[in-house]
Amino acid sequence: MIPARYARAVFSLIMSGLMSCIVTGIATVKAIGFGSSTFGDWLASWAFCWPIAFTVILLFGPTVQRMVNRMVRPQD
Repeated sequence: MIPARYARAVFSLIMSGLMSCIVTGIATVKAIGFGSSTFGDWLASWAFCWPIAFTVILLFGPTVQRMVNRMVRPQD
């Protein structure tokens, strides 16, 4: 098991991987359509974008969480 102190980093890694996978897949298909090179082009885009997405979520996640906490009412 991974120690709890790494929970934010693990969350950021998984969330950024899923989101960048989906978004780059959609963007790749929209840009070039389905063809023989689509899968390779999508993987190249995903490999480029995932580290960027991970960094953004890791750095801005706490700020966004604070913003959300100010916007929502606590549970009763």
